[in-house]
Amino acid sequence: MNAARKIGVIDYGTGNLRSVVKAFEFLGAEASILTDATRFDQIEALVFPGQGTFDQCMSSLRRSSLDKAIVEWIECGKPYFGICLGLQALFERSEEGDQKGLSVFPGRVRKFTVSDGLKIPHMGWNGVTWNLPPDDPMRRDLTDGDQFYFVHSYHVENEDGRLSLMKTNYGYPFTSGLSHENCFATQFHPEKSQAKGLQIYRNFLEKIP
Repeated sequence: MNAARKIGVIDYGTGNLRSVVKAFEFLGAEASILTDATRFDQIEALVFPGQGTFDQCMSSLRRSSLDKAIVEWIECGKPYFGICLGLQALFERSEEGDQKGLSVFPGRVRKFTVSDGLKIPHMGWNGVTWNLPPDDPMRRDLTDGDQFYFVHSYHVENEDGRLSLMKTNYGYPFTSGLSHENCFATQFHPEKSQAKGLQIYRNFLEKIP
């Protein structure tokens, strides 16, 4: 089934997308890199692996009109997977800059305020509490405490009761992912998280209608 899945990977001009593309291809999907919305009608699911700064990300998306295309994609109920900034950009604003986010969900992105010798950025392996029902398709073969790879200095702050929010602790609990209807996103990098990361991508592919 996965071999037929056509995945579009957003490229807004920063970062190396190769590891994300290779991970989906390893699972049998066909992954295309998208720099604009002209080929959105040729894909079944959208993946947004954001890197860099929030303002840089949003400015680039607006120059190519990808911002409007991504919001429309999500609002139409089509499968979306956001990674790192691909999670943060879904919210209204960030302390990292002045640009407005995609505002798919209410909330902001704030910088870590940690003590006790913890370093910023939060970098390395850490556990995730899923806060999803055990039978949720995105949780298949995944359990609370599974370790994933993080690299970030900012995290989402959100109190929207509609969202199922994953949590991780780094000085205090923070949102490390979300699930809501067709929209799934993680602060950590599944493509850098070995077998458990691949399992998340596999679950996402199998959930595509």
